[in-house]
Formats: sequence, C-alpha cells, structure tokens
Amino acid sequence: MVFLSFLELFEKKNYELRIAGGAVRDLLSGMTPQDIDFATTATPAEMKEMFTSAGVRLINNKGEKHGTITARLHEQNFEITTLRIDVVTDGRHAEVEFTTDWEKDAERRDLTVNSMFLGLDGMLYDFFNGYEDLKNKKIRFVGKASERIQEDYLRILRYFRFYGRIAEKPGGHEPSTLQAIKENAKGLAGISGERIWVELKKILLGNHVNHLVRLMYELDIAQYIGLPLDGNLEEFDRVTKSIQNLCPKPMTVLTSLFKVKDDVTNLDLRLKISKEEKNLGLFLVKHRQELTKATGPEPLRPYQDFIMDSREANTNAKICELLKYQGEEHLLREMQQWTVPSFPVSGHDLRKMGVSSGKDIGTALQQLRDEWKKSGYHMDKEELLSCLKKL
Repeated sequence: MVFLSFLELFEKKNYELRIAGGAVRDLLSGMTPQDIDFATTATPAEMKEMFTSAGVRLINNKGEKHGTITARLHEQNFEITTLRIDVVTDGRHAEVEFTTDWEKDAERRDLTVNSMFLGLDGMLYDFFNGYEDLKNKKIRFVGKASERIQEDYLRILRYFRFYGRIAEKPGGHEPSTLQAIKENAKGLAGISGERIWVELKKILLGNHVNHLVRLMYELDIAQYIGLPLDGNLEEFDRVTKSIQNLCPKPMTVLTSLFKVKDDVTNLDLRLKISKEEKNLGLFLVKHRQELTKATGPEPLRPYQDFIMDSREANTNAKICELLKYQGEEHLLREMQQWTVPSFPVSGHDLRKMGVSSGKDIGTALQQLRDEWKKSGYHMDKEELLSCLKKL
C-alpha cells in the first residue's frame, strides 16, 4: 500500500518510477530484498518540490549531488535516484549528469544481474539479458568488462562477491572477463582499504570462497588488497572445507591464509580492520596449533582452562572461533552450552576461618584455585575449605 501512495505522487506529475538494481535481482530470485531502491526520470529538484508540497518528510543526506533523494513515508525510508550517465570517472568516483533514458542508466551499472528495473505494475525492463543470466546463474559485466572495471576498480571484488552468491559451481567464468580483471588488478591499489574490506568480508562468507581466493592469487589481485604474497592456500583449502556450516567470522576464515603474525598486521595496515578483528587474527595465528583438544574423557578441558586462566574479556568468543577454525563442530556446540563457573571461595570466607594477613589470603586463594581447577571446576565451597585445612 505504501508503494501505491508513493507511486501516485510520481504519476500525477508524469514522472516514471521503477524499482532498480539489487532489489530487482533479489525479487526475481525469490528472495526478500533488504533495501528497495527506486529510479526515476524526475530530477532531485523536481522530487524535492513534489515531496515538499505533498507534505512528505525528506531525510537530509549527502546523496543529492549524485541524484539521490531520501523520503520518509509511513515510517519507512525510500531512496529514489534520478536516472544518470557517468560523465567522468577516475576509477573510484564518478561525476554524473541526469537523463530520462532508462537504457543509458542501466549501461553504467556493474553487472547484468544488477542492471534491471521493475515497474510497480510488474513489468520487467531488462536491457542486457540480466534475467537470462540470473536464471542461468551467470555473472557478467554490463558491456565491456574492462570499461566497467575502469569506472570503479572495486567492481573486481563485486564480481567475485556476486559470483559467490549466484553461481552454482566454481570455474564458470568467461575467459575475457578474467583477462580484463587481471589487466586491471593494479587499479585496486587506489581503492580505500575500508571499501575493499566490506567486499572481502562478504566474499569470505559466500560460496566458492576457496576457488575465488585462489583466483585472486592467479589474477595478481592479492597483493593490492593486503593479502600475503605467499598465502597458505593449502591451509585455506582445508579450513574453508571444514568451517562451512559453523557460521565463522570473516577474519577466522581469512586467518587460515596467514603464516605469521606480520600477515595480520599487514592486512590491518592496508584494510584498516577493526581492533577486534585484528586481535582475533593474532589470537588464531598464535594458538591454532598448540591449543587443541585433549585425548581422553574431557576433550574441552584445554580450552576451558585457557578461558579460566585468561585475564582478557571475550576470550570465550575467541575460543569459539578457534574451534570453528579447527573444524571441531561437536566441541563448539559443547563450548557454546558451557557457562564459565565462578570460583566459590572468597577472601571473606578465609577470614572467617582465621586467616588474617592479606598475603596469606592471596596464597591460600591461589592454592584453592589450583585444586578447583584440577577437579574440573566441580569442587564446591565446603570441599575447598576442608581442603584448605589439609593444606
């Protein structure tokens, strides 16, 4: 219903309005789109005037010079962008001019599956066989791959991301596309680390990740996006196979490429990853080999002991990522059920028993903690205090 009242405003003024890009792709794939973006023949100035006179609230954001207006209607934000043509591009940003030609606007979009429009009457406008490609699960650039890439080099990574999202199996690339990517890989050096990291994280959690990261090495992309020159592709292959259904964090998947701590530091220098992501990477590189399950009846014990001995916050979360990295699905489930037990004895209990000096209390508490740990954290207060008498 919201769409209809929205559409009426445009129709009254004879402006065309259609759903654009990713939302059309999702709708045709039978998915619910996260955001619905609209395209229109109305200019930003015309939209502002139309919305203001209809009493529709406009959200002030900086998209206007690129042709985007955000209107708020019935508690929802709608982004509507004027059809446009790129006049000048520098591989990162574009200067645009407005048009009323739908095909010209579709022409400047990155991939055929993202270049379609859908009328609110259900009519599909598809100038580059995007629907055919979507049905055949093919990812292709609109027009000439090298031209699209040179308009914004980040499109190389967007190609990989959508390949991982839509293609059925690895290896279904057009050779000319791979050639264009290889020839333009160096352009990624000029793209900000933050933009690259957003795309890379999505690739790491998508399908065919092992195939796509290998391609990044074969096509000389890796060095421009902060990945180590001699990434450990065998380990990456092993980890990506065993981690698939464990909902890992992107950093957990990526760390399997790294051989040493410096690889994490270099990634951070190039991509400006968050502190939490960096710490997770360093943690996994440090502990992935020596912190492993115990043989015998308590395989989780080494991990539990590590958490209990740790003075840091969120060690529990890091240990869960380590278990995912190691492909320990059953132990991961057990760990997720486990609550960190709290040590049952306090200094107050010891004072009541007549231990008075602070130093003695400290020593006694440490001894009791060790006993408690040996018992697998099962001893209760009474057992521990009777143990103190023996000690």
